[in-house]
Amino acid sequence: MSTKSGLVVTAHPGDFVWRAGGAIALHAKKGYRMKIACLSYGERGESQFAWKKAGVSMEEVKAGRRAEAEAAAKLLGAEIEFFDAGDYPLRPTEAILDRLIDIYREEKPSFVLTHALEDPYNFDHPVAAHLAQEARIVAQSAGHKPDPTRAYSAPPVFLFEPHQPEQCNFKPNTILNIDEVWEVKRQAFEILAAQKHLWEYYTRVALNRGVQGGRNTGKPMTYGEAYQRLFPQALEELA
Repeated sequence: MSTKSGLVVTAHPGDFVWRAGGAIALHAKKGYRMKIACLSYGERGESQFAWKKAGVSMEEVKAGRRAEAEAAAKLLGAEIEFFDAGDYPLRPTEAILDRLIDIYREEKPSFVLTHALEDPYNFDHPVAAHLAQEARIVAQSAGHKPDPTRAYSAPPVFLFEPHQPEQCNFKPNTILNIDEVWEVKRQAFEILAAQKHLWEYYTRVALNRGVQGGRNTGKPMTYGEAYQRLFPQALEELA
């Protein structure tokens, strides 16, 4: 059993399912401890179907999205922590940044998954990405909550695929084969009743990336997830 962990920093509940659900399930299956930091419930802008119910309240929408996110995270094999920062717009506080820094130090993730750095269609996403990076950087600082016994090194960051990658300057350089966990990811889609309109869209995305992954590796792949590695990978040899 692995003692490694992975961290996902997501603006809204659906984001970690559509864009990183395969990576979460795959690494959880391998024994990684997977932690999701969910900055909002997506209650304003990411809950279109929920708002179609006459007289529904903000608290009811939040509760429904929280229940969906908890169920999806459990199915994927992850634990989830909510920050309730609000969405549309997402405005993280200093307290949220401080808690996220603590999570980096507590979890010591082997990798971090978060949003693309640009998204002209959804400003919440790059806000979450920048928060994830700022917390990663501050967590390295010896002078932030000094503790000489603490051991921490900054993990690699992978940006998951935005909804319209060609508009977000997203350049995928990593394709993850998620064939063995695809059915779990698809089941997680169906938990997100507030966003039914995205189920088939992200199935097509996974199929497209699977084709690309197969062509680039020469190995069979049906479903894939695309990522952009943010920092260079240091190697001893290129083969």
